Amino acid sequence: MAKNQAVSSITALPLSPQDDRRNRMAKYLIAMGVRLVCIAMCFVVSGWWLAVFALAAVVLPYFAVVLANVGYKEEGAVLRPGSIVPVAQREQPADAGADR
Repeated sequence: MAKNQAVSSITALPLSPQDDRRNRMAKYLIAMGVRLVCIAMCFVVSGWWLAVFALAAVVLPYFAVVLANVGYKEEGAVLRPGSIVPVAQREQPADAGADR
């Protein structure tokens, strides 16, 4: 007697907090690496390129923090496996404590 139940997949689960933190930290470090390159380029270039790299070095930390604070976006609700059925609590008879 086979039931038609939806099969839950482990990929339906959200990222663990450690994986989410690692991904956000990687995004932040990449953005800060780009900022360091912009700061280094300020010493190398001249003219309007200097203004472009200086502006990028000033504005990039804001975007890096905003990008890093965007956590994992849950695409849907985590489904309960179909084989697990919630069990209601059994009620104790009223006279069960009176026997003592």
